[in-house]
Amino acid sequence: MEKDKPLILVTNDDGITAPGIRTLIEVMNEIGTVCVVAPDSPQSGMGHAITVNDTLYCDKVIIDKNAPQTEYSCSGTPADCVKLATNEILKRKPDLCVSGINHGSNSSINVIYSGTMSAAVEAGTSGIPAIGFSLLDYSLNANFEPIKAFVKKITLECLQNGLPKGVVLNVNFPKLSEKEIKGIKVCRQANAHWIENFDKRKSPLGREYYWLTGEFVNEDKGEDTDEWALKNGYVSVVPVQFDLTAHHVIKDINSWDI
Repeated sequence: MEKDKPLILVTNDDGITAPGIRTLIEVMNEIGTVCVVAPDSPQSGMGHAITVNDTLYCDKVIIDKNAPQTEYSCSGTPADCVKLATNEILKRKPDLCVSGINHGSNSSINVIYSGTMSAAVEAGTSGIPAIGFSLLDYSLNANFEPIKAFVKKITLECLQNGLPKGVVLNVNFPKLSEKEIKGIKVCRQANAHWIENFDKRKSPLGREYYWLTGEFVNEDKGEDTDEWALKNGYVSVVPVQFDLTAHHVIKDINSWDI
């Protein structure tokens, strides 16, 4: 491990062979010494789930024999990957954890369901600066080339400036060419939600089952949100805190007769 280079932990939720993480590894190799610990299969929508009632496996693998990074394939969730990396695999705390690049949006309310962002939050809880990267393209064949320069720029700025304690970054990219992307905006999370439906069906054996469907509704008209930025051709950067306390409500609840 080169002492003058930052140690960067790379993970994701789409699985260790997904094109998004392979692109992220390529960019991180230009910046530091890279260790990859990522799920062995897709873990999208897992949120901050951890494995407590089953065994965990973590095997050293070689996916690209010509690349310098060290890689481990883990049977667990994205949060499991970060826990294993920081407690068992790495000999010291990494200088940065990057998660992604996710195939699909993690803007607005999607952040709470995201395995990509939960990996970043897990790192943040251990005092590791962390960034989750996502591209608004769900295709397995998504083109990540247009955003590589932006990923590198944001990563370098984070390493140089650091992040406040208790904060990680949620970065989302519009599906545009590099020339079409207008720039980077630091935003707040839009006030949006899903109107969910369950498509009820029957299996050939007559057993009922469900497919979750839904419509994303953005009721936030502000021009300082991640949804506005992405819709208008900008990269959105949202600082995310994982202290979930509603501090502004404490005074009101203290007035209750409890």
